Formats: sequence, structure tokens, C-alpha cells
Amino acid sequence: IYADPAKRLELYFRPKDPYCHPVCANRFPTSTMLLKVRRRTKKKKQLDTEEQIQPEVQFEMEILGTVTTVYKFQGMSDFQYLAMHSGPDGKQTSMYDKVLMLKPEKEEFFHRELPLYIPPPIFSRLDTPIDYYYRPDTHHREGYNNPQVSDENLIGLSRARRPNNAIFVNFDDEGTPAKPLDAAVQNWKKVCTNPVDRKVEEELRKLFEVRPIWSRNAVKANISVHPDKLKLLLPYLAYYMLTGPWRSLWVRFGYDPRKHPEAKVYQVLDFRIRCGMKYGYAPNDMPVKAKRSTYNYSLPITVKKPVSHPVSVHDLKQGLGTSGAAGAKKSASSMYKLKESVYIFREGALPPYRQMFYQLCDLNVESLQKIIHRNDGTEAECTERDGWCLPKTSDDLRDTMSLMIKQMIRSTRPALFSSTTSNEDGKEQLAYESGEDEDDEEEEEEDFKPSEGSENEMETEILDYV
Repeated sequence: IYADPAKRLELYFRPKDPYCHPVCANRFPTSTMLLKVRRRTKKKKQLDTEEQIQPEVQFEMEILGTVTTVYKFQGMSDFQYLAMHSGPDGKQTSMYDKVLMLKPEKEEFFHRELPLYIPPPIFSRLDTPIDYYYRPDTHHREGYNNPQVSDENLIGLSRARRPNNAIFVNFDDEGTPAKPLDAAVQNWKKVCTNPVDRKVEEELRKLFEVRPIWSRNAVKANISVHPDKLKLLLPYLAYYMLTGPWRSLWVRFGYDPRKHPEAKVYQVLDFRIRCGMKYGYAPNDMPVKAKRSTYNYSLPITVKKPVSHPVSVHDLKQGLGTSGAAGAKKSASSMYKLKESVYIFREGALPPYRQMFYQLCDLNVESLQKIIHRNDGTEAECTERDGWCLPKTSDDLRDTMSLMIKQMIRSTRPALFSSTTSNEDGKEQLAYESGEDEDDEEEEEEDFKPSEGSENEMETEILDYV
């Protein structure tokens, strides 16, 4: 716990009871000393029984060291849930010997008939009392009638989404928008107040001239722009595709990829790193670690934001002076830029996340491009599943990419593949995909807080622009 400043210290009143709820202590910085105090008592001999002689007391103090961190238990104890069963006569019976396996048991232990016992994972989300500040009832004079309630007056569970006025297009919709909404124009003109913003707008226009379809990650890897301003700039220059082979991509106004066969190179490929023992590694040995995991989830009462400690003399000796702080910050021209790996796939490099949305033109491998261009010049129709490509092109691309990743992991970590064998024809058949939805968003700068949303990138981006 001490090694991780973001966690709280837990105290269990019944350590051997797995159903015991702990009390938590917060971490605080301090500047105190640890003292060792000895109290010596020296008794004097009594000469007369009638007189009481006070013993002589001496205190000895020794400084053992300094204390820089303390944990204080300031919260209340949570509810305690016991493994008990209430019988017909109301008598409580302990179930610990029936639900806890303290030693290796035979098969009969798991087939016994027991009452249903499902302890709740958590009772309280907070362990400190708070004031709710309920508003008093409003008293109106006689004859007052409440106004009609509309959707705009309803109080939602969260704040209202900031309207960014993006235009959404489905694959089945006829035609494409030629210009942005007036509200989108006004929103961008309102924030475009300095030369840096105008330069970013011009850079994005040039990107759409070179390539009519871009993903948001690809834009963020080519232009350094604050994410909040990018939300207003993209609807000003492009519309958003919801479904079809160009889903989750931004398309230049006036361009319809469904009418241009050459637009197949801009189609999206949803690729996920496959997981399973037949691929050489278990979920815990995945070559790319998950950003979120249900196995490493901390409850709200056990996590606290790290407290900033004052700079110590030891830190200053390690070079955290003015020169070190200045060199740690990025330049303004690349402050918000992402790495190219968030949208480009290269041979010999692992994807940064388990789920990636690649455009076909960003698959920089010759064998993959051959699969994409198998029907150049003979494209017949654009379908919602495969676009301008041949049927099952996406499946062929995923199989090839998964094989490349497996071969790379085999060369770097051969121990994982010691017990696996390949097929007789030498071709790896990889057909299973993990179901984890990991968004391929790069973490932003510390001063930017991403908007709340779903873990799925497409859904989050749609909600941001609704």
C-alpha cells in the first residue's frame, strides 16, 4: 500500500473472515519525528510505614528518525455481513464451515445442498458523512399552476452534452452534406480567436485535401490541437459516418465514398489482438496489457487521488531543478500530438492497444496491401459490410495480422510457445477474437480531463457530438 500513493490503507477487524469489510485510512504527508521514550521508576526504601515516599521517575528520550507519511483513519466502519442462515424457528446458524474451503476437500464437499448465500460486493460507496443540502419545498400562492414540463426542463442523471453540431450519416442515407451546420460554423468562429487556431484550421484543411477521410486518432497524430477545440473543428470541415465500411471516420464535406471505388483504401478495419492458449499465450500473458481490467478493479472507498508531497532535499539532488522541469515539458507544437502507432500498423511492431481501428491505407505491410488491392479496377458495387473490397477481405486481413503478431511474440518470448505446435501445413489458423473492448485513445496531457463516455471509442465519439 505504501508503494502506491493512490491507495488507502485497509484495517480488518476480523482478518481471517473473507466477508469482513475494512475501515480505510487516508494518506497524508507530514514532517514529524519518531521518538523512543523510556520511563524509569526508582522506588525508595520506606523507613517508616506511616510515611509514603513517592517513587522517583525519570524519562529518557531518543530520536529514531523522521516521518514523512502518515495514515489517518477518518472514515466510518462499513456494514458487516456474516455468513449466517436464518432457520424456520428464527435461529441463526453459521455457514462458515460450509462455504469456506480451508483444506483440500473431496468432491462431495461441492455437491452439498446449501442455502443460497450471495454477499453483496459493497454496501456504501463513501465512508465519510456528507451533507445532502436538500432544497425545501416551494410554497406558491393560490392560483399558481405549474408550467408544462418539456424534455428541455427535465433533470437528467448527468450534465447535458455540449452540442458540437456534427452531421451524422448512415450508410443507407441518400446523398451527403456539402457544408456544415450554421451552429457548427458559429461555434468554431467563436473559439478561433488567435493565429494558432487559424493555423490548425489550415493544417486540417490540407489534410482533407490530401486524403478525404480521416479517423480522429490519425488527425491527432498529425496535428497538435487541444481535444476540446478538435471537437469543434472537425464538424466544421467534415461529417461523421455512423455505419458501413467507413464507420467512425470523418469524411470531407461533399465527398461520397460510396460513389468512388478508390475510397476503399480509406475503409476501417476493426482489429483486436486474439487471445487463447491455442495462440501461445493466456489472457494474463497478453503481449499488450489492458488499460482496464475487471480483475484489478478497486472499489471507490479504497482508492484516493495521490497527495502531492513537498519537494525534499533528496529530490533536488536527483536533478529536479529548473533545467529538469523545463526539459520535461513538451513544446507547444507537439503538446497534444499522438504517436503514429495509434493509427498505423507496421510489421514487427505491436499495436498500442488490444482493439484498434485502422484505415486500410494505414496498414503499411506489402502482404496486407496485396489483399486489399486484389480487385482493383473490377469493383462492382459498394456493400455495407465489405465496401468496395472482395467479400471477407477483413477476415483475411485479421488472420494475416494476427499471424504476424504471433510470429513476433514467438521470436521475442519463445517460452510462451514451448508447448504449442503449428498445423501440418505450416499455416496458423487463428479464428478466435477476444471480446474485450479497448478504446484506442492515447492518454492526454495532465491538464486535460477527457469527457465522460463509454469505453467503446465509436460510442464515446458519437455521444460527444450529439
